[in-house]
Amino acid sequence: MAKKPKKQQQSGGTPATVALTAAGVDFTVHAYDHDPSHPSYGEEAAEAMGVSPDRVFKTLVAEVDGSLVVGVVPVAGSLDLKALAAAVGGKRAAMADPALAERTTGYVRGGISPLGQRKKLRTVLDDSAVAHPTICVSAGRRGLEVELAPKDLAELTDAVLAPIGKS
Repeated sequence: MAKKPKKQQQSGGTPATVALTAAGVDFTVHAYDHDPSHPSYGEEAAEAMGVSPDRVFKTLVAEVDGSLVVGVVPVAGSLDLKALAAAVGGKRAAMADPALAERTTGYVRGGISPLGQRKKLRTVLDDSAVAHPTICVSAGRRGLEVELAPKDLAELTDAVLAPIGKS
């Protein structure tokens, strides 16, 4: 018998939770009160949920050789742009314009999820994710995280696993 997915309690959910439910993936939603004055969305999420920052991953949108690419890395570190470019066979990478990232994904900065994006972007998941049974990523808005197995995240996003995070 397949695992029954855990659903967000609010009606409709976010595109990310809708995508997870539709895929039949086991996940848990964690909600917390977002503090707009906190200096880091990811660190705030880790603190609020009481989860180690190496298990909470942030979703960053970069431009690699003119195409948008998503990098998913632990909140405790940063994105290695050269490693991201190499992971997708590119040469140059730079962080994407935030407004372009928001328009393309359909999410707001600080709430961009690798799941349920308006336009599905190539995704690279930092290979440190597989060291954990579950990781947390944005569920599609500030103050809302989804916890799932890294293999499920990689499968649903067609992610490449590569060492793209740096301390």
